[in-house]
Amino acid sequence: MKFGANTLIWTAHFDRPHLDLIPQIAAHGFDYVEVARFNWDHFPAAEIRKAAEASGIGVQGCTAMPGLSLIHDDPAERAKAIDYLKQAAQCCADCGATVLAGPLYSPVGTHYGRRRTGEEWKREIDSLHALAPTLEATGVTFAIEPLNRFETFFLNTNADAARLCREVNHPNVGILFDTFHANVEEKSQASAIRDAGKHIAHVHTCENDRGIPGTGHVEWPAVFAALKEVGYDGCCSIESFGFHIPELIAPACIWRDFAPTPESIAWEGLPFLKKTLAAV
Repeated sequence: MKFGANTLIWTAHFDRPHLDLIPQIAAHGFDYVEVARFNWDHFPAAEIRKAAEASGIGVQGCTAMPGLSLIHDDPAERAKAIDYLKQAAQCCADCGATVLAGPLYSPVGTHYGRRRTGEEWKREIDSLHALAPTLEATGVTFAIEPLNRFETFFLNTNADAARLCREVNHPNVGILFDTFHANVEEKSQASAIRDAGKHIAHVHTCENDRGIPGTGHVEWPAVFAALKEVGYDGCCSIESFGFHIPELIAPACIWRDFAPTPESIAWEGLPFLKKTLAAV
C-alpha cells in the first residue's frame, strides 16, 4: 500500500497557485497527491503532471457532485452530471491519475426525508453504464464513496456499495472506503472492508473526528490487517479539510479546529499510519 495526501486539507479548488504543495507533500514522505476539484474547467493537468513527476510522486483525483445528480428524475439533469464526470475523468487522465474518488451520485447533504427508491438505484447504475466508455478510454477508475447518514440518503454502507459494483459489473467502477464514514455506519470497519473486498479501489484514512490519524478511536491495526487480507495494494490517502475554507465549512461541518494546523493532520498522521501498517 502507498499513502497520499488530499489537497482539501489546503484548498477546495486545487489550481496553479497550489502547485508548490506537490513537492511539499512529496518531501513529507507521501507517495501520492490526491487533487480535489469541484469544477474542472481550466484544469492545469500538464502542470500537475510535470510537478508530480519532478517530485517523484503519483496523482489521484477527488471530487463530489456540485449541484449535480446521477440519480435525478429529470434525464436532462442526469445528462449534466454525466458530462461533468466525463470531463473530470479526462482531466484526471491528463494529469496522470488513474482513480477519481468521491460520492459520485448526488450532492453531499442531499436528503428527501425518505429512503432511496429502486428507481434512483437504477438511475445510478444506468448513469455509470453511460460513463463506462469514458472510463475505458481514459483508464480511470471511479471509486464511489459511501457517506454517513447525515451527508447522504443514497449510499451509506460498504456492503451496499459492493452491491452497486456487482450490479454495474464494470472493472473501472469500485469503492472508496473511508474510515470516517465507516466509523459512523459500520458495526466493524474490518468486516466492512471484507464486505467490500475486491471492489475497494481507493481508501481514505481519516480519524473518527477528522483529526490526526492515531489520535482517535479508529481501530487502525484491524483496518490495515483487513485491507491486507482482501489483497488491497492501492493508495491510502489522508483526507481532512482546511478549517477556514468557505466552500467546505457547511458541507463538511467544520465547526472547530481538529488539530494545531490543517497540514499537521497530514504531516503527523503519515508516520503513524506507516508504522501501523508495517506492524500488521
